[in-house]
Formats: sequence, C-alpha cells, structure tokens
Amino acid sequence: MKNKRVTWMSIFIGILLLSGCLYLILPERNQTQVESVKAVASLKRELTESTEDRAAEVAKAQEEVETEQVEGDKPITENIKEKVREVVEVTLDFFKKDQKIVAIGDSLTEGSGDETENGGYVGILNHTFEDNNLNITVENFGKKGNRTDQLLKRLEKEEIASEIKEADMVLITIGANDIMNVLKSNFMNVTMEPFQEERVKYIERLEAIFNKINDLNPDTQIYLIGFYNPFERHFGEIKELGLIIDSWNEAGKSLAEEYDNVKYIPTKDIFSNSNMDLLAEDEFHPNTSGYKLMAQRVLEYMQESNEKTEINKVEVSP
Repeated sequence: MKNKRVTWMSIFIGILLLSGCLYLILPERNQTQVESVKAVASLKRELTESTEDRAAEVAKAQEEVETEQVEGDKPITENIKEKVREVVEVTLDFFKKDQKIVAIGDSLTEGSGDETENGGYVGILNHTFEDNNLNITVENFGKKGNRTDQLLKRLEKEEIASEIKEADMVLITIGANDIMNVLKSNFMNVTMEPFQEERVKYIERLEAIFNKINDLNPDTQIYLIGFYNPFERHFGEIKELGLIIDSWNEAGKSLAEEYDNVKYIPTKDIFSNSNMDLLAEDEFHPNTSGYKLMAQRVLEYMQESNEKTEINKVEVSP
C-alpha cells in the first residue's frame, strides 16, 4: 500500500512538473474561479480511475462556482473582498508610533495566488494599517522561487539591507522552495532521506539569515512564518510528505526559540483545519481568503509579542 501511495505521488509530481505548476516555477495567473475549477478538474482527471466519478466531481465543483458567481449579482472578486473584510480583535497599541515593517522571502511574501493582486498577506496587512490610520511603512521584498541560499545572497543588496536597518519588524516566508527543490530532484522515488539531509543545510542557512538580519539591526523583531501542506487535499494519506513538512516546521520553530527576537508563526493548521477553499488555482499558493487568514495569524502573534493589554477592534482589509 505504501509503495502504491508513493507511486501515485510520483505520478502527481510528474504531472505538475510537466504542466509547469510546481511551486518553484509557477507562472503568473489572472483567471476567474471558473477557470480554476476547469484547471483542477483537468488535473484530477489524470488521477481518477472512474469516468463517472470524474463527471460527478466536476459537475459539483462547477455548480458551486456558478452559485457563488451569481450571489447577490456581484462579481466573484467583489464577493471575495467582502468575505475577507471580517472584524478581528488585535492589539495595535504598539503601532501608535511610526514604525516600519520589512517583508522578505519567497512567493508567499510576494503574494502569488492572490486573485485581487493586492500583495497577499503583506498587502492585507498594509491595507489594514491604512484603514486604521496607522502610520506604518510596509516594504515588500518577496520574490517568487526564492530559496534560503538565494535569500541569504539578497540580504547583501544595499536596497534590502538599508531597509532592514530601519525596520521595527521583519516578516519572513522562506524554505518551501528548498523542499520543492528536493522533491523535484526525487519525484520518481520520494523517500525521507534526501529531505532530512537538506533539512540540515536549511537550518544552517536559516541561522545565517537570522544572524545577518541581527547584524544589520539587532533591535528588530523577526517573525518566521511556517509552512503548510499544499498536497494535503489530494494526497492526505501520504504520511511521508506530511512528516517532511512537520519536520521542517519544527526545525524552524526550534531555531527561532534560540533567539530572543525571533518568533515562529505556524500556518499549517490554518489550511488543514478549514472547510473553506484557501488555495489558489495552482493548488499550491493561498488564494485571497487564505492570505487573509495568514494576515490575521500574523497580527495575533504580534499581539502576543506585545506586553500591553489595550485591545482595539480592527478590520482586516483585502
């Protein structure tokens, strides 16, 4: 049974590689949810053994999209924007003075998958601050495809280094492409060993990233945002991949705990425990709703880092 799961996993990764959907090389998209359903249905057809099951699954998905499409006679994007405008309670007392946030990392920082094209969770945070008249500057240096070794080199660039020197907080999403790079090289024979070997190097590079940021600005607060499992929806029974994600998350969390100014923010539970569709059409990146929940989680952890007790109601903006 285990071999069969690994075989299906290999087939799935092979299809994604050939179709250009891998997280490492994702192209820019700008399609509606209707087109998303067609893309996902096409992928599922390659993996589903029963023609009748395929037809029923696609019909159900299309019906859901059509229902949402006519909801209130508003376009899909407008409905999404309304959904993400939910009120959450967060502590923003520490934002009363002028502050700067620098976001660095991969496509999750860049905002890939956000159908509103407003910059993902970083853009949502920025809109939230603006809507609440907070004088907070947000600089986004996310770059799709970045691995830890590439981010480490980018920290040497004057543009990024100078902003970090003035940052009160640094938000980081990094490491998912490190995992995908190993997966790409071993998709015909997925085993734990190469991921464990690369995990050691990942920890070393991540430590170098933290140290570099602290060299530039020892007074900044660093937040490392963890991984989620994009394969869980279709291959939840393949425990090996879940173990890999957990192992790398634990590595980042453990390393963060060694620093007084680094806090780890988990995201896996956000995507695992939700009944909502939180992934974009590529089935890897978050959609706008997913990014909204990530932004809310980041604000919650900022709240925990703040020692003050005053709580203000703030609308998380799209």
